[in-house]
Amino acid sequence: MSESMPPKPTPLSPVDLKVESVGSYTQDSVSDQVSDQVQEIKQKVVGVLSELPGYISSFFEEYQKPLVSVILIITLLVALKLLFAMVDALNDIPLLASIFELVGIGFTSWFIYRYLLRASNRQELSREFQVYKDQVLGK
Repeated sequence: MSESMPPKPTPLSPVDLKVESVGSYTQDSVSDQVSDQVQEIKQKVVGVLSELPGYISSFFEEYQKPLVSVILIITLLVALKLLFAMVDALNDIPLLASIFELVGIGFTSWFIYRYLLRASNRQELSREFQVYKDQVLGK
């Protein structure tokens, strides 16, 4: 009865030892390279972040008028949205919507009676409008 025996491990030769030791150094050198790359990326990010205020100020100086225009338009849109939301909320109050309609009808009636029925009053309105226009436009 002969049993098959597993093969005996062969002793490592000096060449095999060198290859294994070179392999272990390779892993260390790869991890060193990765940490060096991480350090380079970190330095680049820190460099960009340190120069960021300069980039922002030069960008703002170059595009100041368009940026201000865009900001004003966005502000106007937000203000209109808030105004419409407030008016909608006021219209949901039961009697308030009817009261506002009556006030609007009353003011419109007074304005027509005061300024639009007679030619002299229309001329007065035209002069007042011209004065306001000159004040706003700077004449």
